[in-house]
Amino acid sequence: MPMVKYAFWNNKGGTGKTSLAFQAITRYAELNPGHRVLVIDMCPQANISELLLGGMTNGGAAKLISQQGQIPRCSIGGYFQIRLPSPYTPPVFRAHDYIMQPHAQNAAIPRNISLVCGDPMLELQSNAINTLSNNQVPGVDTWIAVIDWLNDFLNQINNEFDAVFVDCNPSFSLYTQIALASVDRIVLPVMADDSSRRAVQNALSLIYGLSLPSPIYAVFAFSTKLRTAHRQLPQVHLIAKNRITQYMGSASAYAAVLRAIENDIATLCASHPQYFTFTNVVDGTVDIRDFQTTGVVAFAKGLPFSRLTAGKQNIGGHRVEVNEPYRVNCLDAVDNLVAKL
Repeated sequence: MPMVKYAFWNNKGGTGKTSLAFQAITRYAELNPGHRVLVIDMCPQANISELLLGGMTNGGAAKLISQQGQIPRCSIGGYFQIRLPSPYTPPVFRAHDYIMQPHAQNAAIPRNISLVCGDPMLELQSNAINTLSNNQVPGVDTWIAVIDWLNDFLNQINNEFDAVFVDCNPSFSLYTQIALASVDRIVLPVMADDSSRRAVQNALSLIYGLSLPSPIYAVFAFSTKLRTAHRQLPQVHLIAKNRITQYMGSASAYAAVLRAIENDIATLCASHPQYFTFTNVVDGTVDIRDFQTTGVVAFAKGLPFSRLTAGKQNIGGHRVEVNEPYRVNCLDAVDNLVAKL
């Protein structure tokens, strides 16, 4: 079975992307124990790495720092660090030097998940990566060579994993473009508000060059550069309508915005079907209820919903309660998403 590669991405922050990715990826691994899953954290905040390593209450941050302190640095930043002196030709490296097993640090994480940790060093590296991609080198497409950094990494382990999930930064920085150029499919979380409707339109404009304000931008567009190099663009696979309030009715303002987002997607599916893996919006969307207290506790402890226990919990000195029916509702919502991967 060929390796399938997903990115969780929206260039708008605050859509619940990382928390949704954590629950979806861990649940995917639980329900597919025979699949070898690789998580790549391409966000400088490294939140999904901390969650996989134990969350706030189980020392996730300290464990992450320990990974970054290894030699070589066991993170995506460590890999990018060896690419800076050799940006256009892959150096000799071992991909496994930058991959770790989160189950060894957090027993709640399925054993079939491996992780390339996130790294705040990505931000420090960003200017250098941009400069390298814009250099003029005879006979070399420097932008494509840099964009291929993650592809070079994945090519070395192509037969070792069945599914790759990349948690991206809420930006369209060059390291985010490196991530998006390496995947087949995009999971796009959105919120039920007007800003998310605009963000969906903006995200599709950034990736596919749709509705650009001037033809001048088309020459420099991500899609134009990939097509010129005869590369495939990733396709939108799923729109996750995230953090929908539990009691949202069909007449609410939130529902109206979500219907507008669905209408926008339906129009784009009809006019640009090549950018989507689905033709029917129902097949390409999923509703995710607000995780509320259940989510707060799960993320504080670095736990998939399936491993979370109901009842009173102590989180950072505060007593909170996880309601069992609501925990089950959260797990059902994640299962609905995983069923579409």
